[in-house]
Amino acid sequence: MSSNSMFGIGFDTHDAALVGRFWAAALGRQLADGADADNAVVLAGDIATTGPRLAFHQVPEGKTVKNRVHFDLATTDLDSEADRLQQLGATIVRDVSENGNHWITFADPEGNEFDLIRI
Repeated sequence: MSSNSMFGIGFDTHDAALVGRFWAAALGRQLADGADADNAVVLAGDIATTGPRLAFHQVPEGKTVKNRVHFDLATTDLDSEADRLQQLGATIVRDVSENGNHWITFADPEGNEFDLIRI
């Protein structure tokens, strides 16, 4: 029987370095040396706590529809973290409070959506 494990998550992008720098800063991780518009990698630390490596690859077409997969980030200080993400280049798509839950959907610098959830 064979098995596998997750090595990383790949993203199609227009400017790999731009989006890679955003996600490295947003997650408090390092961008691997050699990042450019074609390829960039956000390194994983301890995968059990930081998650897998993230790879960004330039493609010719732009994003045209909603993401099929997105990150859910969790924080205890929604307001401060939302401000920090906006300073890094994220934009708010919507702010939702329902049934005692509160999260903000953002778009990264190239429009990829992700959620910031208050825990």
